[in-house]
Amino acid sequence: MMSDLQELYQEVILDHNRRPRNFRALDDARKAEGYNPLCGDRLTVYLRVDDGVIKEATFQGSGCAISKASASLMTESVKGKTVAEAEALFERFHRTVTASPDAPVEDLGKLSVLAGVRQFPVRVKCATLAWYALRAAAEARGDVVSTE
Repeated sequence: MMSDLQELYQEVILDHNRRPRNFRALDDARKAEGYNPLCGDRLTVYLRVDDGVIKEATFQGSGCAISKASASLMTESVKGKTVAEAEALFERFHRTVTASPDAPVEDLGKLSVLAGVRQFPVRVKCATLAWYALRAAAEARGDVVSTE
């Protein structure tokens, strides 16, 4: 039987998958596409950056519940942050989802709900796909980034 906390985490992920936040394209924005060839997840992250601050972050695409929820939570989390702060958050998030399953979960606010993917290593790529696309968009590379 799942703990109450696991049930809450699962509900947050399902909610962001069913009703993703910031799910739209942005005109005149930096953008980068992320692609996971193992499962077919494909997301485009759009950023409006002004004086080094992320004013708006959105995404579009299709993928599994984990990738869409991660992208949705990510866009909420990086708005108003500097590009450097968003990069630091990516590093903390990445450490959290790739840590040992029995390691304590770092408090990342709502992003902490994705720490459960560490129990399923193949799902880590789903959770981090949007973050790699965010990094490429922030650097204005316009690349297609891959989890491979």
